Amino acid sequence: MHEQAVENLQQAQQLSRTRYCWIVTYLADYTGWDFLWEPPPWQSHQRHAWASQWQRDSATYLIPKQGYTETNYHDHPCVTMTADLDLWQNADSVDTFDFSWHPNYSDPAYNYEFGTQWQKTGGPRYPMAGASATKYVSQNGTRVQAMAQQVYVIDHMDGNATITADQMPISVAKIMRFFDNYKDTLTRLANAADHEFIWIVSSVCDYQHFDFSWHPETWQNHMLHVFASGDEKFGDTFFMHVPTFRSKISQFELLDWYDLNFVSDIRVPRRPIPVVLHNGDSQVDAVKTQTWAGPLALFTTKDYVTDPIITVPLWREKTRVIVPLSDGAGSVIVPKSAVSYIKTQLYDYPHIDRDRRMLKDDILDVIFISNGEHGAEHHWNVLTKSVSKHHNRVCRIEGVNGRVAAYQAAAQMSDTDWFFAVFAKLQVNEDFDWSWQPDRMQEAKHYIFHAYNPVNHLVYGHQAMIAYNRRLVLENTGQGLDFTLDQPHEVVPIVSGTAYYDNDPWTCWRTAFREAIKLRHSLPDVENDYRLQQWLSVGEGVNGYWSTAGANDAVKYYESVGGNFDEIKKSYEWAWLASYAMMIHPELVTQSRT
Repeated sequence: MHEQAVENLQQAQQLSRTRYCWIVTYLADYTGWDFLWEPPPWQSHQRHAWASQWQRDSATYLIPKQGYTETNYHDHPCVTMTADLDLWQNADSVDTFDFSWHPNYSDPAYNYEFGTQWQKTGGPRYPMAGASATKYVSQNGTRVQAMAQQVYVIDHMDGNATITADQMPISVAKIMRFFDNYKDTLTRLANAADHEFIWIVSSVCDYQHFDFSWHPETWQNHMLHVFASGDEKFGDTFFMHVPTFRSKISQFELLDWYDLNFVSDIRVPRRPIPVVLHNGDSQVDAVKTQTWAGPLALFTTKDYVTDPIITVPLWREKTRVIVPLSDGAGSVIVPKSAVSYIKTQLYDYPHIDRDRRMLKDDILDVIFISNGEHGAEHHWNVLTKSVSKHHNRVCRIEGVNGRVAAYQAAAQMSDTDWFFAVFAKLQVNEDFDWSWQPDRMQEAKHYIFHAYNPVNHLVYGHQAMIAYNRRLVLENTGQGLDFTLDQPHEVVPIVSGTAYYDNDPWTCWRTAFREAIKLRHSLPDVENDYRLQQWLSVGEGVNGYWSTAGANDAVKYYESVGGNFDEIKKSYEWAWLASYAMMIHPELVTQSRT
């Protein structure tokens, strides 16, 4: 106590004090305190207790010498308590705390533990004699110093390891290269560490605003604490109790199985990953030829970057997934670890996440190809009505002689890497989804949809719509038997419409003749053998007879020339077809239209 307060107390005790006694504490500052105060007569049987700035009971009492039956608590005047650090534990780790705090002395004895700016525990402790229980106190605005005073930087070979080290407010012990997976990398770090607690950070993250004073709850000290990177809980920042990790990690095949605490409420932002903008129609070549700087890159055919970018976990190869960001993979995140797997498609890599698509690819152009076919105008009108719901660009070309020239004219008209080629005999389904996209994670190819044939009821790619790859079309010289099948292609089992080729005998015959030639040449093939038998035997409608006739004539011709390629390829020349038809079916001549 202040010297003047001691003198006042001694004087008060000497003055006719046969009835009362003061009890005081050395922790209080009694400067200006009135020790001559006495209660009114009707409170003479009470013990009088005064509050401090902290509690109702400050251990400052005025007690009747004859005893008391109750206590009267006074809020005023307030007792000002001072600090005695000898009463505290863990005081040396605290930056901000008011150690004048004291318990309420009328309560049972507890061991008081204070929280921090981070946790319920970890602050200073105030033990009381005889206490067996702990009471947690959240008041007092405690701020503690960093529990871990050493940090290790994992270098992901992205050029940011030194920058990351410069952001550290505590000592950087070492920069160590990432070793295939976090389990092995953290094991090497733990074996090199000489502190009980350490931080482990990664060059792929930005720690400009990270607070390294964070610490776990006391009962979580021995866990490995993982801080989320962006939206990914399997992050790249760790708080480690080194002795525990060293002794236990060998028991676990995967780091995921270790005793982990995911700190999801504190998120460390990842640095932006490299963006590779290219004009290819497939992602494959761009990925295979990339010079890598870091574990991930975004490959895109569009001049934009997603924000925020999806965070791909780097813990091990299985978690380092390829992520297509749109249905057609016009933008895709690829890990460097995938490159050695990729030969002809990104699907050569076994770890792909197809469920995080957040972008839209540009819709494809639609090109209508006609050459005087019956019903072309009606089919064009149906097409434009259907496409209007999706706003694709629609164009039409007419009267181009030769299939190669017609297809290449369509390709030159297209402004997109793929385009829907709709042939005039096809009446498209009005509910067709024109937002469909090719898969840019594969090599460039053509996509053949299905069409319904009302004459023989077959449903497959004959006369169906085709999503042509523009570059491949322009490179194709038409040397094979089938323009589309001569290049990489894939069947899309979606019915694009109904093929009407039986409007007149001549068109019906020549269409069946050419298709049967192709089917016969593809044998042995179970599916195509079934289709050929349908062409040979089923022909409904007004001109159905000419469909089966054309198919049967084609098979006979194929057998007569022994399947010679040069001979059967003549079937793609309309002039030759007309002359051949005139020999075996003179009545078709009058129906001939080219």
